[in-house]
Amino acid sequence: MLRVGIDVGGTFTDLAAIDSDSGETFTLKVPSTPREPQRGVIDALERFLAERRCGASAVAFLGHSTTIATNALLGQLGLELPRVALVTTHGFRDVIEIGRQNRSDVYDLFVERPRPLVAREDRFTVRERMDYRGQILEPLDAESLAQVCKALRACDNLAAVAICLLNAYANDAHERRVAEAVAEALPGVAVVRSSHVDPEYREYERFSTAVVNAALTPIVARYLDSLTAALRELGLGAPYYVMRSDGGLASAAHAASRPAAIVESGPASGVVAAAALSNRFGERRLLSFDMGGTTAKAGAIVDGIAHVVAEFEAAGRTHSGRSIRGSGYPVRFPFVDLAEVSAGGGTIAWIDDAGSLRVGPVSAGADPGPACYGVSERATVTDANVVLGRLNQTHLLGGAFPIDAGRARSAVAALADSLDLSVETTAAGIVTLIDAQMSKALRIVTVERGLDPRDFTLAAFGGGGPLHACALAGELSIARVLVPPRPGIFSAYGLLVADIRENVVLPLLAPLEETDFARLERTFRECEARSRATLLAQGATPESIRFRHELDARYAGQGFELSIRHDPAAEAVSRHFHAAHRARYGYDVPGERIELVNARLTAFGSLPHIADTANRPHDRTVRAPQAAAYRRVWHIDRFVTTPVFARDRLSAGDAIRGPAIVEQYDTCTYLAPDWGLTVRDDLLVLDRATSDA
Repeated sequence: MLRVGIDVGGTFTDLAAIDSDSGETFTLKVPSTPREPQRGVIDALERFLAERRCGASAVAFLGHSTTIATNALLGQLGLELPRVALVTTHGFRDVIEIGRQNRSDVYDLFVERPRPLVAREDRFTVRERMDYRGQILEPLDAESLAQVCKALRACDNLAAVAICLLNAYANDAHERRVAEAVAEALPGVAVVRSSHVDPEYREYERFSTAVVNAALTPIVARYLDSLTAALRELGLGAPYYVMRSDGGLASAAHAASRPAAIVESGPASGVVAAAALSNRFGERRLLSFDMGGTTAKAGAIVDGIAHVVAEFEAAGRTHSGRSIRGSGYPVRFPFVDLAEVSAGGGTIAWIDDAGSLRVGPVSAGADPGPACYGVSERATVTDANVVLGRLNQTHLLGGAFPIDAGRARSAVAALADSLDLSVETTAAGIVTLIDAQMSKALRIVTVERGLDPRDFTLAAFGGGGPLHACALAGELSIARVLVPPRPGIFSAYGLLVADIRENVVLPLLAPLEETDFARLERTFRECEARSRATLLAQGATPESIRFRHELDARYAGQGFELSIRHDPAAEAVSRHFHAAHRARYGYDVPGERIELVNARLTAFGSLPHIADTANRPHDRTVRAPQAAAYRRVWHIDRFVTTPVFARDRLSAGDAIRGPAIVEQYDTCTYLAPDWGLTVRDDLLVLDRATSDA
């Protein structure tokens, strides 16, 4: 039986599969179909089944990561958000638009906030009021609710309604009654309660999360329904799962009910695969670096666990890898903490008004792609690597994808003429600039998180990661790089090793000394029982289910909190918080009062046979490492005749000294002159020959 993972990227759709019985692995890349993303999934699966000469009934599991939610929020590829209405407490109609009053650009007098996802005329109010402890101050007014339902029925083409009442996180009785009335008045229209998707205090963030969820529900449901129908037509009867932003899988039905949880679906799967690599090879501190066709992403993994944060801004802008507050829509669903920059193989190089060479942020994407693909005339990072000889001069994907090296050179030459430089120097400049941008992302997830990058090993993957890994590692004084077996399709492997997850948030808002820990423990046990049932319903094996308990804590008077490990004793919680505050901010205040804001439970469950087969090394015939070819490759300031090795001919224990190139189906590894490479099982281990003082 086959386990299949399909990751839809901006340029390629990647498929990774493993035979549950033999442990044999398979990989495949097909061009993405941005305007019809489900088509790319079907194309990859059809081609894979044809090459394997088997039917869809042989597929026992399908995991999928998608960018459909992000594209919808960004208004890309013709995806238009549906008409959404909001029902809230009287007097709070404009909370969703007022927000936090933070400016995404402090010095821009004409800065504009993101367009509200709900037009003002589609926001309605009912009379009711709860206090912050859930006590009813004003009962829900039946007449105002009836008027709202009447007004909603009069709205044309209404696709979803978000119910967001003040302090509903503490008591959702009124929200439930409103939701029932709206659902009865508008059959077939999606109804989302804020207390269901985000039961936390801070009304703006809760309202925003509910509205984003409501806006995405029709789009994601339509996409998943279309994909389900196509898979059934293909003959696939096995359940399929969708990667969530927190690195966990969810069944397609479960994902459709909370689509805001899959906004960062694609980037998360790569970090999950890197975490599995960390556990497999005992690397306590691992940096995940994923360079694809349009973006590069970095994440930190400590003790085999990727860092997850509780909130992010969907469809927001970034600057040098940092999210710009106020530029997007706050979403309070856990997501893997990543730094992302607009730097990929398809990133376009250009000349600015001052006559300087620039790279990005615009990407050629899958259509038209880099100049060497044969359509575009604009130079990209991929074209620069072709000019420098680091990429194959005639083809990619094992010969399946032709490369026009002459066209790449012509595109770079157009920039070189403007700069009055040689083509090779210009190409090297393009690579240097993109490396500088990507190194910023690695610094964000290490230095800016209080971590020393020199203590980490770098895991480089994606179509371009191994090509730039030596330069990035050298920039951050990292001594070792790991290149997984199939780097260009590594994110798809994350779908094969990920757990199913369920997250539960319990609002507390109480001083530490007033917290009833016995009651909290009972509540945790109740939540565990419900989460266990949810995981079992999605196919998790009973023996694999496990739980993690955390608390959100802060000093009294602080505006934001830190997540710490839960301990059923106030003294232990206090120690954990002081230590976490000291690690994050450089100081702690032992005598200060501590407040507990939320309790969090994360439930994990594995699907049958996935975890123990996905990382099994495949057999190789042992051969001496000899070059498959030689070609001229640009190193520092000149071309050097460089050996090119075929990765599938390398065996465990083989050693290579740089400079060298290692080619394989889905990527190319560039070994710089001052680096060495050894093969460990099915992994390429790159070590610097010299270390920085």
